[in-house]
Formats: sequence, structure tokens, C-alpha cells
Amino acid sequence: MILLLIALGGAAGSVTRYLFGRAVQGAFHPDFPIGTFAVNVAGCLLIGVLARFFLHSQTELPLRATLMIGFCGGFTTFSTFTLETLGLIQGGEWARATAYVVLSCVICVAATVAGFAIGKPLNP
Repeated sequence: MILLLIALGGAAGSVTRYLFGRAVQGAFHPDFPIGTFAVNVAGCLLIGVLARFFLHSQTELPLRATLMIGFCGGFTTFSTFTLETLGLIQGGEWARATAYVVLSCVICVAATVAGFAIGKPLNP
């Protein structure tokens, strides 16, 4: 049953990633993969909030697995991130590739920390 819940969460996360990333990319400059960047930041923030929420919970495994492993796993896009970074490098856009990697890593870690800080434990 837990595998089915993870799969359903992953499917929902993947569809949400596509829609959210596409919307952000369409709203901003198309020469930089801002849609994937925004998805990664949002996903890191969300997993931080969820990690904090489920911190002391041993009874909510199905929900935790659905949301953290399934949804967040389907939503975040580091595989796409690496492919886009490679594309920038192959296109000779070293400065953009460097900015993309540094900004993604630093801001996503900060977003996870922020999410963990603002999240509330399920069972304090």
C-alpha cells in the first residue's frame, strides 16, 4: 500500500512540476532555466516544512511517504537541473551555468532550512 501511495504522490508531484515550471518559465526570461530553478526552490522549501511537520511522528508514515518521498520526489527536478546545466556548458555559457549551479545549491539549501524553521511538528 505504501508503494502505491508513493507512486500516486510522485505522479501528482510530476504533473505539478510540469505545470508550475512551465508557468514560471513563460512569465520570465526564456534564456535561463528559471522554471526549473523555481521548482527546485519551492520543492526544497516544501520538503523542509514537511520534514519539520513529521519530525517526531511515528504514526503518520503513509502520509509522510506520500508527501515527502512521492510528491516532493516527483516535484523536484535536479535531474533536469543537471541536464540544463550541461546544455549551458555545451553552449559555451559558462557564466550562466556557474550562476545556475551556485544559485540553485545555495538558495535551495537555504529554502530547506527556512521550511524546516517555519514548519510545525505534527506531534511536538
